[in-house]
Amino acid sequence: MKTKFKLTLLVPLIVSATGCASLGVEPWERDLLAKDEMSLNASPVDSALDDHIYFSKEASSGGKSFGGGGCGCN
Repeated sequence: MKTKFKLTLLVPLIVSATGCASLGVEPWERDLLAKDEMSLNASPVDSALDDHIYFSKEASSGGKSFGGGGCGCN
């Protein structure tokens, strides 16, 4: 009973410890990740239009992550 309990604690510990063994990007993988298709935004035109709308509404840059209008009200 006690060994079964230890085993159920040991297995997730080993699995979680080996899950972080290969973090990072290898040098030969960087050329694939630098392509335009791998960018986080699917449509750069839509992203640019959204940025322009948020910039115009907030009357400042970086208004995308905050709620409320340009008048200071929430």
